Order: sequence, then structure tokens, then C-alpha cells
Amino acid sequence: MSTTTTTVTATSGGSSCLSIDEEESTETRIQRLISEHPVIIFSRSSCCMCHVMKKLLVTIGVHPTVIELDDREMASLPPPPSSSPTHGGIPSMNHPSPAVFIGGTCIGGLESLVALHLSGHLVSKLVEVGALWEGGNLTKMSLNRRQRHGTKSLPTQQTVDNAVS
Repeated sequence: MSTTTTTVTATSGGSSCLSIDEEESTETRIQRLISEHPVIIFSRSSCCMCHVMKKLLVTIGVHPTVIELDDREMASLPPPPSSSPTHGGIPSMNHPSPAVFIGGTCIGGLESLVALHLSGHLVSKLVEVGALWEGGNLTKMSLNRRQRHGTKSLPTQQTVDNAVS
């Protein structure tokens, strides 16, 4: 079994190691990455919507992991729970690009992320999965998730009150 370690530069300017098993199937790799990161964006290269998505999350205080996939790999992403084969009679993509996963759940594309934010539920969901500080303290779930995945670095401290202002 061959394993390659790749350094991924995060939006925050820091970097972290990403382990890629070359014998691992695309579906298995994607599922593993989704389970290892509280907020992960899968995108095509040079996707302007991905930039907007990252900017929204960074503004709130979250620095997502971003993985660029080719078309074949994008088709391996699990679809959003509410995706339907057609939208207004027009076939829709089951795998939006970019696709964001929060706490292992596919939120969908940029439109779904913005809708979650405008409804006021995005910050609480990010706190729930441990991607955002609550009142200056990591939630218990966040600490457990970080210990389980061996994450040593903590996100920039930001209170929920200041995150939305």
C-alpha cells in the first residue's frame, strides 16, 4: 500500500498535511476527507463560486479545507439530502460545484450555504461541529472531534457574537 503525504495550504495561510493513499478509491478517499474535516469544500479548479464560499466562511471565522477535484471525482461526491433529479423541469446536477460539507453532511453548493447563513442557522451549525468558537471556548463536541482526528491546532478564537456582526 502506497501512501503519499501532500501539504495543503489553508485559506488562513497556514498549511496542514493531507494523507492520500494511492490505492484508495475516489469514493473512499472523499468519505474519509469528509469525516476528518469539520468544514470541507470540494471544488473544480478556478471556481469563482468556491472563492465566494471561502470568503463567507472566513468572514464568519472558519477556515475550511478546500480540495480541488476533476469532473470524474466530482461525480463521486454524495449528493445533498434534498437534491432532486430535476429543477423546474430541467435536469440538475446532483453534485454542485463547489460542494460544502459541514460536520459530514452535504450542505450543497453556494446557494445552499448562503440560504443557511441568511436563515441564521449557519453559525450554530458551525459551532455544533466544532468549526467555530462559542463564547471563546471550543464546544465539548469540538474538543472530542479534534482529539479523535488528532488535530492539534485550534481555529482562531472568535466569539459567535462577533462572527455575525
